[in-house]
Amino acid sequence: MERLELTTPNFTDENIQKLSELFPNCVTEDSNGKAIDFDALKQELSSNIIEGSKERYQLTWPGKAQSLVTANTPINKTLRPNREESKDFDNTENLYIEGDNLEVLKLLQETYLGKIKMIYIDPPYNTGKDFVYKDNFTQDRAEYDEESGNVDDEGGRLVSNPDSSGRYHSDWLSMMNPRLKLARNLLKDNGIIFMSIDDNEMHNLRKLCDEVFGGENFVGNISVENNPKGRKNSDFVSVSSEYLMIYAKSKVKSCFVENIPKKASDMTQDADGKYVHNSGKRILVGNNNFNARISSTKSNKHYSVYFNGQEIKIIKENLINDRDDSLLLNGYKRYVSQKNDYYLENTYTKEKLLELFQKKALDFKEDKIFEKNFNSTVRIKSILTNRDYDAIINNNKRKFKVDVKTTSSNILLKKIFNTEELVFPASKNIGLIGILLTLFNESDFTVLDFFSGSSATAHAVIQLNAEDSGKRKFIMAQIPEATDEKSEAHKAGYKTIAEIGKERIRRAGEKIKTDNADKEGINDLDIGFRVLKVDSSNIEDVHLSPDNTKQNDILNLFRNIKEGRTDEDLLFMVLLDWGIDLSVKIERREVAGKVVYFADDNFLAACFEKNIDEDFVRTLVGNNPLKVVLQDNGFANDSVKINAEQIFKQADIEVKVI
Repeated sequence: MERLELTTPNFTDENIQKLSELFPNCVTEDSNGKAIDFDALKQELSSNIIEGSKERYQLTWPGKAQSLVTANTPINKTLRPNREESKDFDNTENLYIEGDNLEVLKLLQETYLGKIKMIYIDPPYNTGKDFVYKDNFTQDRAEYDEESGNVDDEGGRLVSNPDSSGRYHSDWLSMMNPRLKLARNLLKDNGIIFMSIDDNEMHNLRKLCDEVFGGENFVGNISVENNPKGRKNSDFVSVSSEYLMIYAKSKVKSCFVENIPKKASDMTQDADGKYVHNSGKRILVGNNNFNARISSTKSNKHYSVYFNGQEIKIIKENLINDRDDSLLLNGYKRYVSQKNDYYLENTYTKEKLLELFQKKALDFKEDKIFEKNFNSTVRIKSILTNRDYDAIINNNKRKFKVDVKTTSSNILLKKIFNTEELVFPASKNIGLIGILLTLFNESDFTVLDFFSGSSATAHAVIQLNAEDSGKRKFIMAQIPEATDEKSEAHKAGYKTIAEIGKERIRRAGEKIKTDNADKEGINDLDIGFRVLKVDSSNIEDVHLSPDNTKQNDILNLFRNIKEGRTDEDLLFMVLLDWGIDLSVKIERREVAGKVVYFADDNFLAACFEKNIDEDFVRTLVGNNPLKVVLQDNGFANDSVKINAEQIFKQADIEVKVI
């Protein structure tokens, strides 16, 4: 029994707990136990680098403070839609975002805060040959280019990180830290992040994630047999696996389902044709060494069971030798939980036992009643090996294959691109990602991969949705990293990694639909994706920073939208600003002679045309939108603008201007 707490609450501990939920990296250890790292907390609340000197248990490296500043530094960027590169733009709920993933994560903060169920990433492993991001948003463009020497069209920087570098581990940690911090914000309270990694940075990633997510939210580390034959170039040990590190946003709010089918050899069919596990059956009634001695015959777990092969009777009996002879003479068998000369509690209450009997889930043996184990799945193990076996799936014997090999992934990629040469090396196996997707007891959620590479995650999502009619959605993010001019991808016309990823989704989606053409509902499978690209703001800088405006630019204040930006560019800027799902349905309607974009039915109405008058405003109000966006200089005159504001206010419609 637990003792009553006869003291007042420890408010210090409660405050530390509250802070740990907001800033897990600011909780550390001192001689008294858990404590707040005030320097780290100051850093979270400051845009300047905070210096601290107190010794404590923590992970640190040169550039750590700057990486925290980087995570918190705002950017003046937007996402521009690209219909030409999209597939089924108007109907799909999937997104492919092209740009530096740090900027992507920042742009998604408002819209997807706490909405992502699963994140999977396969970041650079820091083998000494990888490129890493080098982030610095405080430099101007010239300094930016000069320092990095390797920039993409969006200005994101990729630099080599050889193992001879004095900041070999530090640069990798500085790259990962802000991205993981921002990614954590996007996870649901019961969300999970999976990270593929190898020996090079596994130890540092574990320590880093303990800070970002909190050590108490470490779920596990899985060894994935991706190369069964072992790498021939490995020193000392032939490496045959890599790792999958798993953290929860909040471990107490998260759970996994058992998702690996059991072997058919471990199951047998009962008289009703249901498969039952051969072992691991729980004793419900009968002699055992597990249940406690009853303290009172009034206990709801104390009863005797009589069974004649068809009917069951449950009777309260006070003494071991008490028995109903009339039932025994009529062919009933008595089952009782006892040890020596005293009763034991039964495992379940009589109500629960009767419920199991109705479900035909009781197994009556010579002197014991067992619970049948119909469960045909097992929990994922910390070693994931390649297997091919007969399994029981939905009470049927079927072939089941666990294939997480890199070679299998390469073969699949060659088939998709119809080539003998690889357009992308060492793509992740969709079998691995598919297993991760089925760890949740739901099939309608959003998956984010911000190191998406060849888009294996998107492929896995579409494949699983085709198999189980799920409604999972994906968000892929990939920097348009240039392909090597000597590579097969470049020769095949793919100038960037992003082009490979988008083309894979197109081809894989069509192939999956063709392969499942006879399946009911396959035509409803979402194989599309909406392409968005990171770009500079749609608004001229003079509008944003009037203090820095040159005199000869003053006219720009009256046309604050950049040249070449479309209405859809402005619409997606508004969606970001208002935190509206970027895959929301968009309808283009004509209202009083002007084009209006309606997002998510009538949730938002946006019009970017000029010469807006009161007739248009009243007609728009008649469409019952909840929110409205117009151009600030789009009104016919100031009087219309003032009256429009009152009309929207009376209709209880929130209105903003750009």
